Amino acid sequence: MPYRVCFVCTGNICRSPMAESVFRTRVAEAGLDGLVEVDSAGTGGWHEGDGADPRTVSVLAANGYDCDHTARQFRASWFSRLDLVIALDTGHLEALRRLAPTSADAEKVRLLRSYARPSPDHAPSASHAPSDSAGHDLDVPDPYYGGIDGFEECLEMVEAASVGLLAAIQEQVEGRAA
Repeated sequence: MPYRVCFVCTGNICRSPMAESVFRTRVAEAGLDGLVEVDSAGTGGWHEGDGADPRTVSVLAANGYDCDHTARQFRASWFSRLDLVIALDTGHLEALRRLAPTSADAEKVRLLRSYARPSPDHAPSASHAPSDSAGHDLDVPDPYYGGIDGFEECLEMVEAASVGLLAAIQEQVEGRAA
């Protein structure tokens, strides 16, 4: 059974589809296709059925990523099939943990930037619980109301955190195979 991860932001048109595209590429580069499934959704349904924001698509394309995406809203029932739910900011983290049907499901929710490696000695695991006191320092800011530079900054944050997230998930996938 594949390891399933879902990235979640507000409307599923900016940050989470960006994270999904970047991480899907990282998974493929690591040879984990078929072992890790990557998805995304939003906490709200305002953009359900829409494609990703054109600025997201533009920044992804300029950096060599594909983005074939249709926005949708995260559902509480999804927790049962997901191994990890990655929130893009603390508001999403809190909303998703409230939505979780069980405490075990709430523990599946992590902040993306908690996987960013501040030093070579930092190696979080997928079971690593980021400190709730870390606050907004771990948020990926919403670029929606700004210019293209906000989307580029978002991509940099997503790429930086994806390295640590991939390492943590590889550890989990290898643990399942053992």
